[in-house]
Amino acid sequence: MDISQLVKLSPYCFKLEKHGQMRVPGFLYGDEALLREMDEKVIEQLINVASLPGIIQGVFAMPDAHWGYGFPIGGVAGFDPDEGVISAGGVGFDISCGVRTLTTGISKEEFSAYKEQIAHELYRTIPAGVGSRGQITLSSKQMDKMLVGGAAWAIHNGYGELADIERIEHRGTALHADPGAVSDRAKERQKREMGTLGSGNHYLEIQEIKEIYDEKAARAFGLKKGEIVVSIHCGSRGLGHQTASEYSKKMIGLLSVQDRELASAPIRSEIGQAYLGAMRSAINCALANRQILTHLTRESFRSILPRAHLSLLYDVSHNTCLEEKHIIDGKKRTLFVHRKGATRALPPHHTELCSAFQETGQPVLIGGTMGTESYILAGTADNSALASTCHGAGRQMSRTQATKHWRGQDVVSELERRGITICCRSKRGVAEEAPGAYKDVRDVVAITESAHLSTKVAQLTPLVCVKG
Repeated sequence: MDISQLVKLSPYCFKLEKHGQMRVPGFLYGDEALLREMDEKVIEQLINVASLPGIIQGVFAMPDAHWGYGFPIGGVAGFDPDEGVISAGGVGFDISCGVRTLTTGISKEEFSAYKEQIAHELYRTIPAGVGSRGQITLSSKQMDKMLVGGAAWAIHNGYGELADIERIEHRGTALHADPGAVSDRAKERQKREMGTLGSGNHYLEIQEIKEIYDEKAARAFGLKKGEIVVSIHCGSRGLGHQTASEYSKKMIGLLSVQDRELASAPIRSEIGQAYLGAMRSAINCALANRQILTHLTRESFRSILPRAHLSLLYDVSHNTCLEEKHIIDGKKRTLFVHRKGATRALPPHHTELCSAFQETGQPVLIGGTMGTESYILAGTADNSALASTCHGAGRQMSRTQATKHWRGQDVVSELERRGITICCRSKRGVAEEAPGAYKDVRDVVAITESAHLSTKVAQLTPLVCVKG
């Protein structure tokens, strides 16, 4: 990226001044070295987003940003409810893709004796891969109840614990979902996909808490150095992808935009409201899916290591559009905030946080790669990007490029030499997700903290990774 076109506001925040059709400026978080390595198309896409009607304050690119469909991945933008727009491309095709992390109370040493058994049991129990199907088949009536109820529906049907609810974004249910706005085709695709992991960068990973950076927050989060946690990364599967595809097509031509992939609809329009209802249904689908996967994970551990108690730390999505209140120019305003490949990071004392996180801020779950660190962060009070932060390492190489550089089996063998067990159904998928295809998550997180987007609490390192 040519950073000469940017104004340096701080060592970790750069401004793209408003010009041409831009209604607001752009803000990019990163140091000079990271931004020079960032895809030039990120600037192009920021300009396009900043030109949309009703956009407020600015458009933001997180340190892990890279080119995406319409919006850059790692992009954040808020819109006025009356004058603004909603874009399916600004949410993404895997609606409500997100991460949930479970604590176990088990040390790495104790876990090591059961590592291979548990890895095999998880691989056997949890369906993963393209088009994977689970043991649950939903009727039409059950499907609609799931799309309205989310994780709360799953818990009510025996997949989880009541205590989980307050540790899930939206308390497990996105309100104002409209299953009627979801097509029969999307529902049919999801009929057998509940409780499945999917493919791509999705995973279930057992990790060791390697470092603690903030003792107070770590205690509130239930994190202890040397213990293991389990992280689950997946989304709304076929239903979310189908919904995004259909509404992206419906939005084409409704507004004059600079990129066809940025097709949008006025929020208050019939299509805008229908998409919101369908998107919220897909959020509930993702929340229910991760809840069922949590149940299957608990069952797997219970069958081999019954002393482990898998408690939910938090569940947060990073592909959404949420109606939120933010202080803009000294006044509280309602905005529809698109976060595509970006994580909400609520500050301490926010009304949506449960009592356990009032003093620390929201837990933020940042995935690395199957061969590198992941992180747990916390929301900060001085976040300048609509309470948003990064969501992972961020790709620096396309999947096609990755398969030209690595063979899946070679990646598996190398990671096994490092003590990381990889359970996968597709060696090509492993090659696509090779650690070298991503930015250095340590750099991304260091910049994220320095830019006050969120603050480090703990570092995790992988022990077992289950992938499609």
